[in-house]
Amino acid sequence: MSLVKEFKEFAMKGNMIDMAVGIIIGAAFGKIVSSLVSDIIMPPIGLLIGGVDFSKLSIVIQAAHDKVPEVAIRYGQFIQTALDFTIVAFAIFMALKAINKLKRPETQDRPAEPPAPPADIQLLTEIRDLLKNRAD
Repeated sequence: MSLVKEFKEFAMKGNMIDMAVGIIIGAAFGKIVSSLVSDIIMPPIGLLIGGVDFSKLSIVIQAAHDKVPEVAIRYGQFIQTALDFTIVAFAIFMALKAINKLKRPETQDRPAEPPAPPADIQLLTEIRDLLKNRAD
């Protein structure tokens, strides 16, 4: 089997296409959640705390001078990114929970009926019942 043909079979598997679509949608969803956190959730929280802009919080290790840029630990940006992740993870969890609930077969909600006995067992049962009725 040629390398090109083998790669084509690998790339065109259903799971690979589904995964690619999931990654693309996930990236777009990540941008939406980042905007939600930075533009809608964090400003009121910062205002409640005292007008703090979380993305600007940092510890300056070395101030900027001449052409050397500032060296700082930007922990505020980390807090915002961690909150982004938490919201994305929770949203994905809720979506998967809803999808799994829709996929669940209805038989799990009610007890399953026992399977019918095989035809030969049914026939023997009928014969037994007929003989029993005849003997009475």
